[in-house]
Amino acid sequence: MKKTRISLAVAVTAVLALSACNSGSSSDSTAKAGAQSNLPTTVSSAPVTPSAESTPPATSAAPSSSAPTSASPTAPATSAKPATSKPPTTKPPTTSKPPTATTKPKPPAAQAGLDERCLTGRAICIDKRTDRLTWVIDGKVQYSTAVRFGSAETPTREGAFSINFKSRDHVSTIYHTPMPFAMFFSGGQAVHYSADFAANGYNGASHGCVNVRDKGLVQQLFNETRVGDKVIVYRSAK
Repeated sequence: MKKTRISLAVAVTAVLALSACNSGSSSDSTAKAGAQSNLPTTVSSAPVTPSAESTPPATSAAPSSSAPTSASPTAPATSAKPATSKPPTTKPPTTSKPPTATTKPKPPAAQAGLDERCLTGRAICIDKRTDRLTWVIDGKVQYSTAVRFGSAETPTREGAFSINFKSRDHVSTIYHTPMPFAMFFSGGQAVHYSADFAANGYNGASHGCVNVRDKGLVQQLFNETRVGDKVIVYRSAK
């Protein structure tokens, strides 16, 4: 280093001396030399590029919104209580009830309010309260019709009777009146057709017989009945 500085000084001195020779005036040369020596040495320096170390560190990016967020803690699942097994309950054996006796439905004759004596066999059932005659076979009503009875002086007898005699074109030996399709059940009393009943209705009365005003029906009854069939004359309850 020292050798370099000495050589540089010698070189500068030599240059100054040579300049002084060429300029012709020592004072001027000296002044010039002094002026030159006083001039600042311009040193061109290239801009210094800051090193990588001097650059500020890059700011860390904000965390992305897509970053997974920590799930909120969920409440721990409650463990189901163990079911306590109950011992099976044994039901007492059901006792079967004995079948109840079903009541037999009443035959149509009973439903019609007929006397119970009319519910069996073959019967001419005559109700003095309703003024009806009903022909019944084995509890089944065949047909029914209106009838008329004797007056208070000659009433129609009540009770259980049977047909003992039949006369198709009978004429009364006492009153000498026609009694067609007569079916006798109690002495001279009989069920028969009455023209007077057909004409006058309940304005008149018989002498004890059971008058029928429907000639066609009494004729059918006369054909169907037999000697020995029941004749029940009664007064039903209201």
